[in-house]
Amino acid sequence: MNETDLCFAPATELTAAIRDKKVSAVEITTAVLKRIARLEPKLNAFAYLAAEEAMDAARAADRAVAAGRPLGPLHGVPVTIKDHEAVRGMQVEYGTWLRKGDVAAADNAMVARLRAAGAIILGKTTSPEFGWKGVSESPLTGITHNPWKAGFNAGASSAGAGAGAAAGYGPLHQGSDGAGSIRMPAHFSGVYGLKPTYGRVPQSPVAPSDYTVHLGPLTRTVADAALMLETMTGPHADDHTSLEAPPADYPRLLHERPRKPRIAYSPDLDHAHVDPEVADLVRKAAEAFEKDLGWPVEQVKTPWGPKGPPLARVFWPAHFTRHAERLPEMRDRMDPGFVACIEAGAKITMADYQKTRLLKHAYCAEINHFFDDWDFLLTPAVSVAAFPAERLQPAHWPQHAWDWLSWAEFSYPFNMSQNPACSIPCGLTKDGLPVGLQIVGRRFDDLGVLQMSAAFEMARPWVVRRPPLD
Repeated sequence: MNETDLCFAPATELTAAIRDKKVSAVEITTAVLKRIARLEPKLNAFAYLAAEEAMDAARAADRAVAAGRPLGPLHGVPVTIKDHEAVRGMQVEYGTWLRKGDVAAADNAMVARLRAAGAIILGKTTSPEFGWKGVSESPLTGITHNPWKAGFNAGASSAGAGAGAAAGYGPLHQGSDGAGSIRMPAHFSGVYGLKPTYGRVPQSPVAPSDYTVHLGPLTRTVADAALMLETMTGPHADDHTSLEAPPADYPRLLHERPRKPRIAYSPDLDHAHVDPEVADLVRKAAEAFEKDLGWPVEQVKTPWGPKGPPLARVFWPAHFTRHAERLPEMRDRMDPGFVACIEAGAKITMADYQKTRLLKHAYCAEINHFFDDWDFLLTPAVSVAAFPAERLQPAHWPQHAWDWLSWAEFSYPFNMSQNPACSIPCGLTKDGLPVGLQIVGRRFDDLGVLQMSAAFEMARPWVVRRPPLD
């Protein structure tokens, strides 16, 4: 493989090549770092690049191969970590001047597992300020550009992870998702992003957002997501909400499906607006399950859908009021939209919050009872294709000081209900911008979402498509 091929090669191929001594971890890491050095001035996906540490780890990985020592499932494969997560000795700044200069003393649980599996950590990827919005820009790191069109939104809050995956910064990228922050970057940048069932991957510490944050992979292939997820999952003492069950053998079971699934499709969750071009691509993707795979798909009503927006508009600002005490000293260095969001949250009383939380619990129960009748639900991942990253909303959408959720109504419901959900590429707009199909499964059926994704990926291959960076 040449250097570009090494950068875009899936982890499933690289691990085998390293074990068979057809390529070294040093060769792979060198190629990826050279690509990053060439593209980063115009992409800006890294908040912190740990090039020297990565090369040291790659050399150690090659020594382990030469010595015949046991090798982990990700041995010698590059991975990036979102700026929100603790990696020992690396900055953890959340895209904000409020955390500028913070350095993690130790790896968190998820990072430790990736490292133990043999992964080479390249550094930390960008995020908007505290992950508050779905746009790839922060006061601290500036704009992370969409690989398919410079200056456009690459999605957020796992902005750098999605952009890096699309750009060939190695095969494996970690993200987190509190209202769509894995699925939105996957949609905008044309990669695969999986939000597992809540608690499948432990958090260190648990996020202060009422059990809605999920950690998961962004990759170019479904098989790579399955491989990465397997290493990240399982209970951990740091996270009292982590699931007891050990991980399934996702890679081995990926292409198994014992019966025809019952598939529902909603173009709008009975309330959301969707740009026509996005809607058309998603509709055709939903039809592919029936036309290409022989699995019936039924367009359905989702009576619980319209109940989501008023809930989200309470919880989203309320959960950021923890930063209100910093406004007097730091307001001028913070994202103006984030300031407006915090100030809106400060007007919500504890009584309002508690009453809304009761409504949320009923809403989540409705969603999960919906899956009594259906194995999977197909929807758009996001209502719009990429738009200029200096905007909070596309120019043709309603404008608001902080509410960007109007174009992302499909993702946060399944953070509240904790279902597994993914975004998988399903086409390009006439302007050459990616669009994602969302596949939602029952709680705990992460394997099912991966299997559905793998089936769609085989029916409508995408991995050969690369953004026009070269």
